[in-house]
Amino acid sequence: MASAAERVYSLIKETVEECGVELWDVRYLKEGASYYLRVFIDKAEGINIDDCTNVSHAIDPIIDEADPIKDSYYLEVCSPGIERELTRDYHFKRFIGEKIKIKLYKAMDGKKEFMGILKAFSDTVILEIDGLDITFDYKNISKANLCDFE
Repeated sequence: MASAAERVYSLIKETVEECGVELWDVRYLKEGASYYLRVFIDKAEGINIDDCTNVSHAIDPIIDEADPIKDSYYLEVCSPGIERELTRDYHFKRFIGEKIKIKLYKAMDGKKEFMGILKAFSDTVILEIDGLDITFDYKNISKANLCDFE
């Protein structure tokens, strides 16, 4: 069964795109005593508060009608940020050639964190690190973000 975030993603994707923005991701989290449904949107020229407001107003009735989440929660619509997390296949494919940082579930060569240029993506992720292409099993990556490193 799909998670609450995945159900919401499917429900709102078309509507978000009709608002002129891309649906980057949806997360359903508990922080302290409260639950949050965070909808991350993006567009080439960047997101502003009007984009967030418009999307929030457009998706709120859709989510309310479908009622995919039984708990009460706060709906937040926001930008994925500069060091956005890469969570979907198309995120990785879109940022081939960019600098990313990955964290692994299990250490590789005694390390769990690596930074490099994303060279390729499939069931593996290939990073160029110090001139060498290093292959990581996608299933071993716990987190991946765009980053800016020197």
